[in-house]
Amino acid sequence: MKQAAPTPSRPQRGLAWSFWSLALCVAVLSLMPTAYLPPQVFSLWDKAQHALAFTALAALGLLAYPQRPWRVLAVLLAFGGGIELAQAATGWRYGEWADWLADAVGLAAGSALAWHPRRRMVRPSTMAAAPSTNSTATAP
Repeated sequence: MKQAAPTPSRPQRGLAWSFWSLALCVAVLSLMPTAYLPPQVFSLWDKAQHALAFTALAALGLLAYPQRPWRVLAVLLAFGGGIELAQAATGWRYGEWADWLADAVGLAAGSALAWHPRRRMVRPSTMAAAPSTNSTATAP
């Protein structure tokens, strides 16, 4: 019989809301016509924007859903690829595989940022389920 998933805490719900809000903002800004966006200072700035956006998405996603890290990263990588395909189909934006690579670099950076806090979030639930192995405890 399957156990019900634990109810997320208030901070975890806030992280989830932040994650999904940021994902929506990234999608809208990525598909918006370039005439509505500020001019690029230099060509690497575009790749840095991709990496920064996906760093934030990965960190928020991994903290909001700490029990599913590989699923979060796989979905975000597919999201980045989907954005590039959608940009290629718009006619006013250009999809580039180098942008998708920048997204992947951002996912790696976000994973590194979220690793320590995520480890602390996942650990208490697994520690509570495990029996105590304290060898110094004595029985009454």
